[in-house]
Amino acid sequence: MIKPKWPLFFLKEPTRFMIAMITPILIMITVTLYGEGLKREKEAKALKETPAQIVAPAPAPVPTPTPDAAPSAPAAK
Repeated sequence: MIKPKWPLFFLKEPTRFMIAMITPILIMITVTLYGEGLKREKEAKALKETPAQIVAPAPAPVPTPTPDAAPSAPAAK
């Protein structure tokens, strides 16, 4: 196994175990950032492609007067 010193510049003498522990972490970080970049690029492209849609206003209820109720019983004298 080659001991790459440039990605592990913060270590004086990297061992194979340290390289084996740090390499997957660096790969996961790289893949995550790449995926986030693609996701943001896709969202920005989707926003540019779809024009703003004007939504028709919802119909509002129109108040109508209620008919006067007829007296059900004659008034007492």
